[in-house]
Amino acid sequence: MIDDPLFNAVMNSSIKCVELILRIILDNHSLKVEKVITQYTVPNMLFHGVRFDVLATANGKVYDIEVQRDDSGAIPRRARYNSSMLDANILRAGKNYNELPESYVIFITENDVLRKEKPIYHIARKIDETDEYFDDGSHIIYVNGENRADTELGLLMQDFFCADSAAVNYDILAERIRYFKETKEGLSFMSPIVKEIYDKGIEQGIEQGIERGIEQGREEMRIETVIDLLRENQPIEFVAKISKLSVDKVKEIGKMNALI
Repeated sequence: MIDDPLFNAVMNSSIKCVELILRIILDNHSLKVEKVITQYTVPNMLFHGVRFDVLATANGKVYDIEVQRDDSGAIPRRARYNSSMLDANILRAGKNYNELPESYVIFITENDVLRKEKPIYHIARKIDETDEYFDDGSHIIYVNGENRADTELGLLMQDFFCADSAAVNYDILAERIRYFKETKEGLSFMSPIVKEIYDKGIEQGIEQGIERGIEQGREEMRIETVIDLLRENQPIEFVAKISKLSVDKVKEIGKMNALI
């Protein structure tokens, strides 16, 4: 789930999954999520727009959850910008500033971006002269994906990097991951998303001269898809159609992995 497409698919319309993640990260097991929106785009005609991975509301507060593999995509000023754009779009015209709800921008990162070897980082403003907390209602949290400790948060991070749904620690997440990775309906839903990623990768690869690497990635993804579908005992013809490989190639992969 550390990759955007699967994370957004798993979280889409799944209040229970988002609720689980927020409860663990915020250490608040009474938190109740009311609404979830994925891939919400806020355009800006003059300046930089923003697309939130997952937006959720819970207990009158607003949460932006972002997954990020690239350290440069989770720099402090990105968190600041997301926070400002979140605030700018949740206070309706005519409302008093006191009605601005508390907001949380949460980055779940592959690496320890802040490099302090902590499992989680809570960032808040303070008054320098008194060292007191400045309660403006905005919060930024970084979750270190390198943390794989035997704790609720560590187990959650294990799940974010787990390729096999059977090994996922939390049942709610395991069920959703299995649906999108191992069922016909889920794979059909993911196919256009994966294609879009490939297309973008090809375009960038041409510019950067790494076409061979992209093609290798595409081939590996096809093989993974074939193996997953054959394990589900799907018909070879169906597997060939989904993976866009020939029937002979599917059979070859199946035999190599003792699935045929």
